[in-house]
Amino acid sequence: MMSNNHRLWAQQLAKQYKKRQVVSDVDIEVSSGEIVGLLGPNGAGKTTTFYMLVGLIRADQGTIGLNQQDLTDLPIDARALHGVGYLAQEASIFRGLTVEENLLAILELRKELDRPTQRNLCQQLLQDFQIEHIRNNKGYSLSGGERRRVEIARVLAIEPKFILLDEPFAGVDPVSVKEIQKLLEKLCDQGIGLLITDHNVRATLAMCTRAYILHDGKLLAHGTPHELTHTQGVRDVYLGDDFELPTHPMHNINGLGPKRISKLLNHYGSMRAIMRASESDLVTVLGISQQQASAIHQQLHKQ
Repeated sequence: MMSNNHRLWAQQLAKQYKKRQVVSDVDIEVSSGEIVGLLGPNGAGKTTTFYMLVGLIRADQGTIGLNQQDLTDLPIDARALHGVGYLAQEASIFRGLTVEENLLAILELRKELDRPTQRNLCQQLLQDFQIEHIRNNKGYSLSGGERRRVEIARVLAIEPKFILLDEPFAGVDPVSVKEIQKLLEKLCDQGIGLLITDHNVRATLAMCTRAYILHDGKLLAHGTPHELTHTQGVRDVYLGDDFELPTHPMHNINGLGPKRISKLLNHYGSMRAIMRASESDLVTVLGISQQQASAIHQQLHKQ
């Protein structure tokens, strides 16, 4: 959907409430096709930072931009016009409207589209998000997972370059969490950059390319999930010593033992990035033959 390479960024963000410095000198960057986490313990300043990026809170200091466009002083609706979508934690669908009507309500705001085009895009979204079977259901009747899919589809209706997701896994059962993860990964594959803040750190890190960890309003660490889970400072104040990333079907692939998986993680940073590796990449990184790389590559793409 988005083929160009875009960059959403923030530099030296700061926010103070009643002489208390809530956020201090925070830099963040998200590129097209990337899934980035914004995480940290309660009171770390991550929600305030996230809301400054969205446009719900005005930064006291710092700059927020999309490519060369300065967004710092723009409200949330103006940022949406520039391609920054927002998925709120709270239910945002119209409860009295059907799923189809919820999508059309957003598409009708796009005045550049005629009515038939709006309806065609609505039908495409219903199919893409596997919600066609509930198109006539009212918003109040949806399950947590169904509601989240409809809300993400509505954000996508404005064709954003980036989507900022606030607690996308909140109030969602474990099965629906996995469905939403797959859905977000598809958006990433379409070139949309995603920034996620969520208390479900395991589900978030499982799908991130990179993550930022805040603590006491400052950036504590930044890196791949693998790097962060092996950073003692992050374990001390946030993850705990017993935290482990979720296992992945990759561990069952013939020819990939723990040492080779560790080598791949050190190189690529996340399971998701490894899944995109080419055969020649596997030869170079693992120091294996083309035949071995081909066998592993085939198994990777069956996952």
